[in-house]
Amino acid sequence: MAKLLVPKEVSEVALALAKAGFEAYLVGGCVRDMLLGREPKDWDIATSALPEDIQKFFPESVYENAFGTVGVKTESEDPKLKVIEVTTYRIEGRYTDKRHPDEVKFAKTIQEDLSRRDFTVNALAMNLKGEVYDPFGGKGDLEKKVIRTVGSPAERFSEDALRLMRAVRFAVELDFEIEMDTRRAIEKLSHELEMIAKERVRDELVKILETPQAAKGMILLEELGLLQYVLPELREGLGVGQNLHHIYTVFEHSVRSLDYAAKQDYPLVIRMAALLHDVGKPRAKQGEGRNSTFYQHEFISAKMTTKALDRLRFSKEFIEQVTHLVRYHMFYYNVGEVSERGVRRFLARVGPETVPDLFKVREADRIGSGAPKATPYKNRHLMFMIEKVKNDPVSPKMLKVNGDDVMEILKIPPGQRVGWVLAILLEEVLDDPKKNVKENLTVRVTELGKLSDAALKKLAEKARTTKDEFEEGLEEEIKKKYFVK
Repeated sequence: MAKLLVPKEVSEVALALAKAGFEAYLVGGCVRDMLLGREPKDWDIATSALPEDIQKFFPESVYENAFGTVGVKTESEDPKLKVIEVTTYRIEGRYTDKRHPDEVKFAKTIQEDLSRRDFTVNALAMNLKGEVYDPFGGKGDLEKKVIRTVGSPAERFSEDALRLMRAVRFAVELDFEIEMDTRRAIEKLSHELEMIAKERVRDELVKILETPQAAKGMILLEELGLLQYVLPELREGLGVGQNLHHIYTVFEHSVRSLDYAAKQDYPLVIRMAALLHDVGKPRAKQGEGRNSTFYQHEFISAKMTTKALDRLRFSKEFIEQVTHLVRYHMFYYNVGEVSERGVRRFLARVGPETVPDLFKVREADRIGSGAPKATPYKNRHLMFMIEKVKNDPVSPKMLKVNGDDVMEILKIPPGQRVGWVLAILLEEVLDDPKKNVKENLTVRVTELGKLSDAALKKLAEKARTTKDEFEEGLEEEIKKKYFVK
């Protein structure tokens, strides 16, 4: 049955090698996934043919590495099948730097090739007849649902310390348990993860977070001593109790929030924000017990999030998106307390495009706190209010005059004065959208143009720092909640 799942592009490549007198096996994850009834993410072939032989049979191929892997191009429309990776049997030398083999040698048999692989469930090979070659008991481990290294755990992890995280990743991807000797070796060698490039650690973390079992992955990372080398900031919440509004510690709450986001299949940016939204609480905490406070923890959390994600080499865009969600996750809204003007200012602060994601982070926060409903009535009412004012001006781009108009009206070159004027105009139309008429704004630009730099700058700064009703309401609510004045 497994053979029937093999795409024709893959079979054709393997068959061509076999007809030329070489061995060819499907290997690794694709075999594992087929045996589990899962759709493979990629297809790899191991062969006794040398790279030059592979290139000879497949002129449309690419060979740009030192590991014996040739990319054979196909005519498939499926992105996963456009290039089939064909690798010569190989064995690897010592790993002096715990990351890369000192040398790669070509091997003669499939068993030698499989012996260098990380885990038994990945050390499987299948021939063109659909027969599985399993020298290390991978099929049995699939049935038992365990992750176990090929041979000595200490040797496998010392070869490439990233395997420490890969064990966790496979455990959550497959919903397996890590075998005890393998687990003990991870605990003992966890410090070697420090030697791994942050980009590689980041990639494994992303794969963990993108699984439905992401929360289990974070708990495993902590239990095995790995989290301190990945997200040490998150560990600060371990054992940190909250107040009468929370039944979980900061760490538990963060992991439960992530669990909700993962189970809802939210994108990575929301999962990461759900995990890190309260990361600053331990540093913000004042007092102990039911009446402890975490005033302004969202600002601290945002700074810590930026630092953590930058250390892990996430893209600037991703860091900005996550940090923005963390910074504004504490928005406050009560029906009847916030006007349309307040909603417009809220949208101006967070950006209309951010609102859907912000609501998802709030859902995760609520469920992670033990609340029964992800979206209470007041949040649904806020959605209604946002829909009501969505066409009102909430950004400089929505003003009926732009920077070019300001420069033309005032006969000034590009510079700070243009930005100051636009900031003041936006603040005024946030108060009253009816003012967003070109004739009216043209008159107002002329009036503002008569002010000195100092006066104009002061007005612009006041406009940019005006608290909206969300912020004022939040501040008062927090003071009442935490018994401060």
